[in-house]
Amino acid sequence: MHLYNQSEGVHVLQMVDGCEWDDETGEVKGFAEFGYDAEDLLALDPNTFTWIPLRPEAVTAKPIWDANEDFREFFKTAVTQIYPEQLKKFVDYGRSSLLKTELPSVSLLQKTPSSPVSCHATGFYPHRASLVWRKDGEELHEEVDHGEILPNHDGTFQMSVDLNLSSVTPEDWTRYDCVFQLSGVKEDIITKLEKDWIRTNGVKPSDMTVPVTAAVVVLALILIGAAGFIVYKKKKGERPAAPENSTELSEQLNPET
Repeated sequence: MHLYNQSEGVHVLQMVDGCEWDDETGEVKGFAEFGYDAEDLLALDPNTFTWIPLRPEAVTAKPIWDANEDFREFFKTAVTQIYPEQLKKFVDYGRSSLLKTELPSVSLLQKTPSSPVSCHATGFYPHRASLVWRKDGEELHEEVDHGEILPNHDGTFQMSVDLNLSSVTPEDWTRYDCVFQLSGVKEDIITKLEKDWIRTNGVKPSDMTVPVTAAVVVLALILIGAAGFIVYKKKKGERPAAPENSTELSEQLNPET
């Protein structure tokens, strides 16, 4: 408040500090920064462990903070020893979940023959992934609609990207493909745009041939069996079966009425 010539009021002092660790190179970068009333104030130089003023008001504070040995040693120990040790420990504890990768199943979906074709990937982990349409190996940005990455109930994720094919001739479909890329996985999943691979809500007429034919055969067998049973009954001279209701019984007892 003295630096800003303030004598009263409510003000906020913010501090953020921590470290970044590259597990491949082993490099550790520490950082610490102070803010005042939502504006940057001073930042720690991780090489000299002195303070860098980020606002004119902080120039006066820099030499005072630099001269405080206990203050400097606290941050030096924190960002170079304590935080890296804790970060490595937590990464090791959560390695099975933090560093695991799961590849998705990719499908081509289309509601109607005139609808866009959706490339849908589900079951992948982590969520750092991309899904794009390409034409002749080049990523498309027009006629493409990207969906959000959504969570599945099992902790994995799903996403989709739609491609408008209204101006594309069927002969050019083979020039398109859908590419899924997952962070940490070198190989991409490439799905070619082919009509036979697209799943739709409609049912092809050819798909109904077998069920309908089978139903006709079963119905014919039932009718043949029923006719054969009636003929067999007549030959044996058996009496007709007892009526199941009072109306049928009345008609049999009084055929003239």
